[in-house]
Amino acid sequence: MDRLASAKIPASTANPSLYSFAVPSVAYGKSATWFYTTIAIVIALLVLEQSVYRFKKRHLPSDKWTIPLIGKFADSMSPSMESYKKQWNSGALSAVSVFNIFIVMASSNEYARKILNSPSFAEPALVHAGKQILSPENWVFLTGKDHVQYRRGLNALFTRKALGIYVAIQESITRKHLKNWLAEAAKTGAAQPIMMTARAMNMDTSLRVFCGNHIPEHAAREINEKYWAITQALELVNFPLALPGTKVYKAIQARKVAMRWLELAAHNSKIAMANGAEPECMLDEWVQVLADPTYNYRKEFSDLEMAMVVFSFLFASQDAMSSGLIYGFQHLADHPEVMAKVKEEQERVRQGDYERALSLETLAQMPYLQAVVKESMRVQPPVLMVPYKATKAFPITDDYTVPANSMVIPSFYNSLHDSSVYPDPESFNPERWLDPQGLANSNPKNYLVFGSGPHRCIGLEYATMNMTLVLATACAMMDWEHEVTPLSNTVEIIATCFPKDGCKLKLTPRIHS
Repeated sequence: MDRLASAKIPASTANPSLYSFAVPSVAYGKSATWFYTTIAIVIALLVLEQSVYRFKKRHLPSDKWTIPLIGKFADSMSPSMESYKKQWNSGALSAVSVFNIFIVMASSNEYARKILNSPSFAEPALVHAGKQILSPENWVFLTGKDHVQYRRGLNALFTRKALGIYVAIQESITRKHLKNWLAEAAKTGAAQPIMMTARAMNMDTSLRVFCGNHIPEHAAREINEKYWAITQALELVNFPLALPGTKVYKAIQARKVAMRWLELAAHNSKIAMANGAEPECMLDEWVQVLADPTYNYRKEFSDLEMAMVVFSFLFASQDAMSSGLIYGFQHLADHPEVMAKVKEEQERVRQGDYERALSLETLAQMPYLQAVVKESMRVQPPVLMVPYKATKAFPITDDYTVPANSMVIPSFYNSLHDSSVYPDPESFNPERWLDPQGLANSNPKNYLVFGSGPHRCIGLEYATMNMTLVLATACAMMDWEHEVTPLSNTVEIIATCFPKDGCKLKLTPRIHS
């Protein structure tokens, strides 16, 4: 009986080891299927990525293959002038890819100007996260007729009358900061980098010109301290998501702080003008212009909208103008023969009265210093390029069309170092600008320091006036020597360009006979 019973037991029950072996076999089979399927999908996606990249770049100079997913991101973490020059010199148009963002670089004057002057095909994008940082509603991202009309209304903020108001503010702030520079220099007697102190001076100047006393001192300090986060996030390539701790996230938080104070300034300006005060800053001038019955543009702006415009001016002026100022100081110190001519001009214009307030008329009597400023920004442009986004397929040449939604980036460096327009282009030679019929002045299309087309810098006269005023005041108040280091001529690119050692200057008060 026992033998029969045992004979009827199924083999799978009688042998537990066979039963336990069968289940893992099925599970292993399923796992292997998923594993190989996943590998196949990943490989297919990688092949697709490379195929799309090669299809988009076509015959443009570039790497034959792009690094999967990140592309040139590693290179962009520490950009250098050498790497950019290599890219620009590879062809009038070239291509790269970063985080699957396809980028076409334009290095020639022809193609750079074509991008800047083709609003129906491309719009300013600044950097990939630009709209997140500056706010998508900011007027700088307007295009077409909306942008043209908005910009025409803002031109009233840069008239000769308005600039005349700003000069006194600029000079007052400049003298205050240069006195502080000299006081700090006297404590150590050693050369100190001026990069951050120049940025602080420039920020203070901008906030007082734009907002006057409608913004408290501690607010100006807070904006200055936090704005560096915005500068760092405006590098050409950054991690694109605004996750806590990232540069883009920190920049957005800094923008919110600045906007809160700028809205308050706009509100206070409206109250002051309604109470009959005289304009003392840009916001005041704007409010008064809007109240003028002969003004034919948009007349109603909320505090937020005015704050966004002021913030856009702050963005445009802070980094680029700081870079221009720092290199202006460095170029003068490195060329004592030029510095001597600037000081001679100052003596002639001021006639020994170095405390006399500057005016637009006084600055107009400084053609040599103006040439110095222009040449300094040509030799080392504060802004090397301005990213645009192709809003649709952009036939930039007869045989190449930039794909829609690609980044297309005009570079200014080669235009500003074109030897056919600027002989010996690497040399610092302000005299090239003194002859109205000379090559430099006869080819204005090459001078792309302030861009070109509908988005050309609206405040270019303000910017050049401020640089001229600061250097003129510095020449009146102090002497300076450049302590050259191995990094003095190495360009650090953080949104704009700076000497990698911060431009170390030894400052001493100037004694006038």
